Amino acid sequence: MEIVRPVQRSLGTAALLGAVLLLITSCSLSPGPGESGAGKPSPSGAGHGGHDSRFDPPAAAPLRDGERFVNLSMPRPYTPAAPNGGTDEYRCFLVDPGLTNPAFLTGSQFLPQNTELVHHAIFFRVGPQSAKEARELDDSTPGEGWTCFGNSGIGDDLAWVAHWAPGANETLLAPDLGYPMTPGSQLVMQVHYNLLGAQAGAVGSDRSGIRLRLTDGGANFVSLTTDVISAPVELPCADGESGPLCERQAAVADVRSRFGDAAGAAVDELNTYCNGGRAPVAGATQHCDQEIRKPATLYALAGHMHLLGRSIKVELNPDTPQARTLLDIPAYDFDSQAIQPLVAPVAVKAGDRYRVTCTHDANLRRQIPQLQPLPPRYVVWGEGTSDEMCIGIIVTSRPV
Repeated sequence: MEIVRPVQRSLGTAALLGAVLLLITSCSLSPGPGESGAGKPSPSGAGHGGHDSRFDPPAAAPLRDGERFVNLSMPRPYTPAAPNGGTDEYRCFLVDPGLTNPAFLTGSQFLPQNTELVHHAIFFRVGPQSAKEARELDDSTPGEGWTCFGNSGIGDDLAWVAHWAPGANETLLAPDLGYPMTPGSQLVMQVHYNLLGAQAGAVGSDRSGIRLRLTDGGANFVSLTTDVISAPVELPCADGESGPLCERQAAVADVRSRFGDAAGAAVDELNTYCNGGRAPVAGATQHCDQEIRKPATLYALAGHMHLLGRSIKVELNPDTPQARTLLDIPAYDFDSQAIQPLVAPVAVKAGDRYRVTCTHDANLRRQIPQLQPLPPRYVVWGEGTSDEMCIGIIVTSRPV
């Protein structure tokens, strides 16, 4: 997969990340009657999310012509344990849809078994060689799966094909759109476990799964990819807050200690790319412009931040006569992350620019029960629930 950003990191990664192709109600990537597409605000009266919502997946929409369901789950329950004194674990599990013929993934419904712990999930399609590498990594790691902060923990033969976060129902693509699944390909299921969500500190087990909607496709099928664009986070402590982690250098060192050297490098690389090598500027709002490398057609977008997120926007060719807003979420709610279909597909060309802009609010730390016990900190890009992200997720197709 081509990531149109300088650092290949996933939600929460997506990225991301959810990332996240997330739905409050089942919908298609082709807008239905009355849908407004990009620019649709959060539901009226929605409060800012605290990552404590129960999730009861709705009944599946009927199968369409040629489709079939495939249900997958983790081989056995897993009890997460956050490493390095943190409160988050990213764990990857290999699941096999048993494909012997080419297929397209036209929809998916993640099924979180323990919603007190599951922050998000991302599914990466991997080819046979990467699946072999994943099995070897799994076999050499104690317990189910393997730790995988940042991505899948295996080689480059992977593509982001599905994800979930609180508030999502089935991701149901239009009938002629789908992610290609080659014979022998498998899925790496990356689950972000947030141990801040454990009731009274009691960490239970989880055995989440996913329901895939597959079809053999046809000559007119459009192959999809997921692109991720990111911006830095440089959120200082709120007025009246103080402590050792309110100093940026200490906060970056803390992220590095919890998630590894790559996590600390991501903070510096994002700032270098997005700010042209200048020193970071602390502030609630940050953005990044990223050049589009190949022509594509856009079908839908989503945004992902964590619990301190206030708003997120994705624009095309900003500050030019051709500028347009692709995604605008003025009242972000972590528990209601929704995919936003475009009213009509948008064509982009090489040399065009995306801009993703996020606003975070350190004052929310005092309002969200999960964050209240934590010490104040200067918040930078990080994988944990108490850290932050700024991610735009774009569903596209590209000419063959």
